[in-house]
Amino acid sequence: MNLRHLLCVALVGFGLQAHAALKVVACEPEWAALATELGGDQLQVSSATTALQDPHRIEARPSLIARVRNADLLVCTGMELETGWLPVLLQQSGNAKVAPGAAGFFEAGRFVTALDVPARLDRSDGDVHAAGNPHIQLDPRNIALVAKALAERLAQLDAANARVYQERHAAFAARWADALRRWEQQAAPLKGLSVVVHHKNMSYLSNWLGLREVGTLEPKPGLEPSAGHLGALKAQLAKQPAKLVVRAAYQDPRAAQWLSEQARIPAVVLPFTVGGNEQAKDLFGLFDSTLSLLLAAAR
Repeated sequence: MNLRHLLCVALVGFGLQAHAALKVVACEPEWAALATELGGDQLQVSSATTALQDPHRIEARPSLIARVRNADLLVCTGMELETGWLPVLLQQSGNAKVAPGAAGFFEAGRFVTALDVPARLDRSDGDVHAAGNPHIQLDPRNIALVAKALAERLAQLDAANARVYQERHAAFAARWADALRRWEQQAAPLKGLSVVVHHKNMSYLSNWLGLREVGTLEPKPGLEPSAGHLGALKAQLAKQPAKLVVRAAYQDPRAAQWLSEQARIPAVVLPFTVGGNEQAKDLFGLFDSTLSLLLAAAR
């Protein structure tokens, strides 16, 4: 690559960046992908986390603080998912435009029906979220609800390009509805499938597909799998078998692999979010890959 070509690439990149009307920081990759679908070149989008990171726990790095300081819109799940790191980012960025309550602060969890809302809050129950299970992105019907709300927020923040966001949302919604019909037809054989999950982060996927979660590798939410709990789970599966053990790409594979070998059931690694594997390059790929992996393992 010669110097002229490098300069051209740099100028094109600078041009796109300068053209962006809004700077968007997403807390999780799925919201970065959704913002890109809705805003295209009108947005400069980045994600605070990757698919290979636990979204409950990341470090508030100086580079991340700088991105939030310059953001026009912060798109997070909410529902206490980012409680361990987002308050630090907001405080140290000092950006009032994206502070809670401001138009630039968007919580996706506000636009869906929460699952696993606890009847009580007690630390002895592990890391339980008062607002319910925050891993809402694994039900594509939730993505549709959040997309509508996010498109409206983008139009509010950038009125000059409101029509662009409305048109892009309409196109996305039509493609998403077609894909949803296809996914639900493909997923019919999965209904009633019994699975063990690593953490209670597949609840929305299970609810959508009709999977039966018969156990978790974690003894309580947020607690690492222990030898005693895994032994009890193995004994439980001898009486109440499961077909698969499922974990997200970011989670430690050892407990799932141990149970897979002991119970002689497949261990399945799902992308969990955009970027979790090669196929999950966007939101459509996320669900294409998730269903493909589950259907292949369940045969």
